[in-house]
Parts: sequence; structure tokens; C-alpha cells
Amino acid sequence: MEERGSYGQFCPVSMASEILCSRWTTLVVRELLCGSTRFSDLRRGLPKMSPALLSKRLKELRAAGVVVTLPRANGSVEYRLSEAGEELRPLIMGLGKWAQRWMESRLSLKNLDPSLLMWDMRRSLNVKLLPERRCMIQFLYSELPPSQKSWWLVTEGGTVDLCNFDPGHELDLLVTSSLRSMTAIWMGLTTIKQEAANGQLQIEGDPALAQSMQQWLGLSAFVHEPRRVQ
Repeated sequence: MEERGSYGQFCPVSMASEILCSRWTTLVVRELLCGSTRFSDLRRGLPKMSPALLSKRLKELRAAGVVVTLPRANGSVEYRLSEAGEELRPLIMGLGKWAQRWMESRLSLKNLDPSLLMWDMRRSLNVKLLPERRCMIQFLYSELPPSQKSWWLVTEGGTVDLCNFDPGHELDLLVTSSLRSMTAIWMGLTTIKQEAANGQLQIEGDPALAQSMQQWLGLSAFVHEPRRVQ
């Protein structure tokens, strides 16, 4: 922790900042609060963070008593928040609520990332509104390069898998959209109906799934926060 330096103040805000205010740290905590426990899952929620830096931040959070590690049967470890770490939930979520209220939507939509969007959508999906049988939904972002343009969500028995390669199952729904439009929908800045009416989104396949998409998609945790700026 020494490399972060110290503010040299006894103020609790200063002391908390020494732990939490280094680059990426609050986002690592966000991922843990969202339920990620494996290193690979943390990476999927933080696709632009290097593995080395993620490992370093986890070690720092463990040293600070915010994170604990639990051994798994296969020899790997799980990362979980301690009691102290869990108490950060209202603070981290409060930051998100503040940004949803006060940051302009154009600034949010400046930082588009298909892998992060799809990972967020994967864990927010309301599987109770989807068939119990295996269901495969493809999202196609035509403007992106081949390695990033196609994504598949596969649900079965209440579980959700995210793939960026064709899993080979029968396709139930194809959603074609720009990445910007789908991100705006997920953030609650627009709706599926509005984007479809504007010609920015097309849905093909199972009519029942298509009609109920706004309900089962599962939006950002901050979507109901009233915006103070546009």
C-alpha cells in the first residue's frame, strides 16, 4: 500500500481514499458487489483492465481487509467481500446514482464497450420471463469488427451463458442494433420501442420473446434514478 502514498491526514475520508481511490479499485469492488467471485469473471466485467493490475488490486484490497479469498476444490480461489467490503455497497451504488442523475448521457455513451455491455446484460437478464427450455438469443452489432460484432446469450433452467462465438444451438431471436443504441436502451436512456421505430433496432424470431424483450432484458441498476441533466 506504500506506493499509493498517504494524504497525511487523520480524517476518515482521507484514510478511506487511500484504499479506494487508486485507478480501477472502485470498479473491482463494483464487480464483487455484482456477484463476480472468480478471477475470470472479474476480468469479463473489467475487460480493459490488465490481468496483472487486477491481481495487484485484489491483493491490495485483501491486505486492507476489504476482500477475502476462499479456496476451491480445483485449487483456484474465489474472491469475496468481507463484512467491511460489503459495507461499501451503498457508497459504490451511490456513486452510480450520482452519475446517473448528474452526468450528461452523451458522456456516458462516449465510452462504448460491447464486452462490458453484454456481460452486464448477461447478469441482469430476467430468466424468470424466459422459457425453461434452452433459449438462444443473438445480438449483432454490424458496425463492429468481426471479433466483436456477434454475441450470444444462452439460457436454460435459470442459468445464463454469454458467448462471443456461435454455440451451435437453434436460434430463437436475432437482435440487430448499433452498439450505441443497445447501450442507451440498457442504461434506460431510450426504449426498445423507440429504437425500433427510429430504425435503429430490428428483432427477428420468436414473436413472444420479441414482444417481451423490454421486460426480460433486465436494465442497469441505475435506470430508475431520475436524471437531472440530459
